[in-house]
Amino acid sequence: MATPPVIIHTGVEPMPEPPMILEETEIKIIESAISSTEKLGTNIRNIFRDNSNESTHDITWEVEAAVEALDVFASRWTIEILAALYIAGERRFNELRRLLVGISSRTLSDKLTYLREFGFVNRIVVDGPPVKVTYCLTDHGIRAGRLLSPLVAYMKLKNGSIEKL
Repeated sequence: MATPPVIIHTGVEPMPEPPMILEETEIKIIESAISSTEKLGTNIRNIFRDNSNESTHDITWEVEAAVEALDVFASRWTIEILAALYIAGERRFNELRRLLVGISSRTLSDKLTYLREFGFVNRIVVDGPPVKVTYCLTDHGIRAGRLLSPLVAYMKLKNGSIEKL
């Protein structure tokens, strides 16, 4: 049996090759959506800032609330699983494992359970034989994917995964 390759994580992951080539008009649409998202983010940030007060909702409260809100995304493999399900749609366990290079079956199982507990993922069991188990995003998971899409698009453009035709 062949030894699997050793993957060294340097902190800067190369983007997949070859880059996706898009028409200039499509890139402008993406850039416009990113810009709109930035403006909305600024508006939201301003609302939070304007409603901060020193007694209960100061800057420390805001930072702690933001960290808590993003905590589910900070755990290794959770963002990868959510991205895979958002992009690829409903998948069986082994299909999902093949999409996520380097994840062990045990870790995938644990992380799917974790994401189910947070309401991001549904586990769908269809009686067999054989019993068929699939995983898909909940409405909450889909919405999070949609909200993260402009950030992902920005990073794809910035890192050269998307180029103009």
